[in-house]
This record gives sequence, C-alpha cells and structure tokens, in this order.
Amino acid sequence: MAATIELPNQVPIEIEEPTAYSSAVLISQSGPVMRKRTNDIKETHVKLVTAYSSSPDETDDTPFTTALGTRVRPGIAAANWLPFGAKIRIPELFGDRVFVIEDRMHSRFSNRLDIWFPEKDQAKNFGVKTLQIEVL
Repeated sequence: MAATIELPNQVPIEIEEPTAYSSAVLISQSGPVMRKRTNDIKETHVKLVTAYSSSPDETDDTPFTTALGTRVRPGIAAANWLPFGAKIRIPELFGDRVFVIEDRMHSRFSNRLDIWFPEKDQAKNFGVKTLQIEVL
C-alpha cells in the first residue's frame, strides 16, 4: 500500500508502506532531501557532492590521515551525516565503484559528501555537483 507525504516547502513523495526491508524518511533542506531504503540500498539525494585532496590548505595538520585514523587513498569519502565505515556508490559518475566514509568535513558542511582525490587539480576539476548516491 502506498502513501503520499507532503511537508511545507517540499515536493510530495509517494512511499510504500514500511516493511522490515523498506522505510522512507524525508529530511529537511539542510540535509539529504530524501532517504529511501529498498532491501540493501538506500537512495539518497544529496544537495552537494564536492572533492578534496591532501593539500595542507584543504585539511588539518595531518593531511594524509583521515578522521578515522586511516591513510587517505582512492575510494575514501568524507561526510558528517553518515557514520564511519558507511559504504556508498555514485552510479552517475563512478558506476559500481564503492566509496567508504572515513573522513569528516568542517561542521558547517553537514549536508555534503566530499570525495578524496590524490591531486589538488583533480579535486578542483571535479567541482561541485548535485548527485544521487546509493548508501549500501
């Protein structure tokens, strides 16, 4: 059975009745717009996806160490709204490649996802995008 949820200043969404394997949550505009769990994948719309590198002007005094204490490497991402170890995919840009949340961002970026790149130029060229991600 489907239900429609309408909140002020939001687009109405239709959701299935929650089961043991599915649930839906609409989150304020300051965070992800919608989270929907279907079996093992949550589809989450994120306002901004950005990129960073290990250059000292983008990080703290330990630019090659993540907030989790691991070394940066391809496949690492930063987000304040996901727990450490969360696995995500960004199919539109990276297909089935899986990223792991092991880093954090400045607290003012509560609604962003930041992808690590080995070179500053790569991060700058990535820019700022609005993308759908899959939380595994």
